[in-house]
Amino acid sequence: MGKQWNVYVTRMIPQEVIDELAQHCDVEVNPENRPLTKAELMEKVQGRDAVLTQAGDIVDDAVLAAAGPQCKIFANYAVGYNNFDLAAAARHNVMLSNTPDVVTDSTVEMAWALLFAVARRLVEADAYVRIGNFKGLDPMLLLGTGLTGKTLGVIGAGRIGSKFAQKGRAFDMKIIYNDVAPNARFEEETGATYVDKDTLLAQADFLSLHVPLLPATRHLIGARELKLMKKTAILINSSRGPVVNEADLVQALQDGEIRGAGLDVFENEPALAPGLSDLPNVVLAPHLGTATHETRLGMGQVAIANILAALRGETPPNKL
Repeated sequence: MGKQWNVYVTRMIPQEVIDELAQHCDVEVNPENRPLTKAELMEKVQGRDAVLTQAGDIVDDAVLAAAGPQCKIFANYAVGYNNFDLAAAARHNVMLSNTPDVVTDSTVEMAWALLFAVARRLVEADAYVRIGNFKGLDPMLLLGTGLTGKTLGVIGAGRIGSKFAQKGRAFDMKIIYNDVAPNARFEEETGATYVDKDTLLAQADFLSLHVPLLPATRHLIGARELKLMKKTAILINSSRGPVVNEADLVQALQDGEIRGAGLDVFENEPALAPGLSDLPNVVLAPHLGTATHETRLGMGQVAIANILAALRGETPPNKL
C-alpha cells in the first residue's frame, strides 16, 4: 500500500537520505547522473506532493503549474536559491526552502583548500611529479606565496565569511572585510577591520568572496576591481559564479594583473569562459563546496525536515 505522500528527487543524493525520506513518503529519484531538462522536470513533478530540487533546477511559473495544486513544497538541497522564482511560488501557494547552516564548515574548508592550492601551486606541483619531471630538490622550483602575516580580505560578513575569516587568525593574518555595512558581530568573531571595497581590493594579499547572488553583487569583481588589486594578489570565489566577471578574470590572469585565482563556481556553470581552463595560475573545482559525506547527509536531513513540515501543514524550519 502506498504512503500518504509522493515526493520526487531530481538528482541522486546519499542513499541514507533517500531511505529516511522513504520511511514517510513514496519516493522516486532521477536515476541518471545529469540534470533534468526543463521538459523532463515539468513531466516528473506532475502530481507530486513535494519535490527535492538541486540549485540548478529552475523552478519557475511553468514548473510550479505543472506540479499541480496539491504540491506543498519545492525543497532545495542547497543553501542557494537563485533557481527559485519566489513570486511565482507565492502565486501558486507553494512553499520553498533551502539548507543553510549545515553547509558552512565544508564551504569554508573548500575556500581554504583553494587558497592553499593556488598559493602553494599544488596542482602544478602534482602534475610536475606525475609526468616524471621531478629529479630532486630544486631551490627555485615552483615558488609559491606564503600566508603567514599577510592581509586577508573578505567580502561578505555572513556565517560563511565569518568562519572563513576566523581561520585566518591561525596564520597571524591581518583581516579586513567589506559588506553593505560594518558588522559588529563579525568584527568580534574575527578581529577584522571594516574598510571600503576599494581599500580592501588595494590592500588584500588574498581576497575571498562570500556573498549571495543579488543584482548588487552580480559582477562585483570585474576589470576595474581586478586592476585595483595587487599584482601578487590571489582571488578565491566559492560563493556564486556570476559574482565574478569571468571573461575579465581571464584577461587579468593572462595579463598578470593578479597572481592567481581559485574557483569552485562559475559564471555560466558548467561552461567556462574561453581561456580559463588553459591558465596555469588558476585552480578550478566542479562546485564541491559542500561535497563532504557529513555535509551532504546533513543537507539531506534538513531538506527532509523542511519537506515533512510542509506536508504536515506546518511551517518548514528553513522556509524562504
